[in-house]
Amino acid sequence: MLRKYKTHLQQTAGVALRRIRPPDKTWDRKAAAGMVWIPWAMILTRALLCPLIVLGALRGWDGRYLGLIVLVALASDIYDGVIARRLGSDTPALRLSDSAADTVFYIGVAVALWVSRPQIIRENRVLLAVLLGLEIARYGFDFWKFGKGASYHSYLAKCWGLVMAVALIAVISFNALHWMVGLSLMLGILNNIEGLAMSAILPVWRNDVKTLQIALRIRREMPENKPK
Repeated sequence: MLRKYKTHLQQTAGVALRRIRPPDKTWDRKAAAGMVWIPWAMILTRALLCPLIVLGALRGWDGRYLGLIVLVALASDIYDGVIARRLGSDTPALRLSDSAADTVFYIGVAVALWVSRPQIIRENRVLLAVLLGLEIARYGFDFWKFGKGASYHSYLAKCWGLVMAVALIAVISFNALHWMVGLSLMLGILNNIEGLAMSAILPVWRNDVKTLQIALRIRREMPENKPK
């Protein structure tokens, strides 16, 4: 009886949705065109959270509020790409801006961490210095070779971003899991080494290269590298 009632509800809901939104591809394209600003707004929001988290740390806000800012930034970083792909607006310019917004925001987080938890910075100063050096080297190499920064969004980069966000929320909000900061910095170092290797392998700028193996395959498939 319950199964029959559930099936009836699903069929009724399906009919109602079809009436509200007819399966018209033209309608879908028009609706998507009117929402392409959403991923850009999420990227801009993440960049603007940089001065906000620094201001909050300087004014002594409760760590839970600072952690909430990191959580909002993480959510926007995850869903801006998802929404852009659904809208068909996942362009190289958007992906490049996404990477730039990440860099800007986490510079602000580093400043906020120095203000609110300076001992964390001191304890991890060697790893942090290596990471910053690699970041500068990678950006310099990418601009030298491609004329702009890379935007690979690899699986390792996604793992690094998630671990770093969890570590920062735990440390800033609850003063816990200090060891995760060191782990996130080591993942960042590995990610930058991977990014440098990808940039060295790829003959032209490409975005969304998930692994080194994919970078090698792209290089092999370039016309000038195919056997004649």
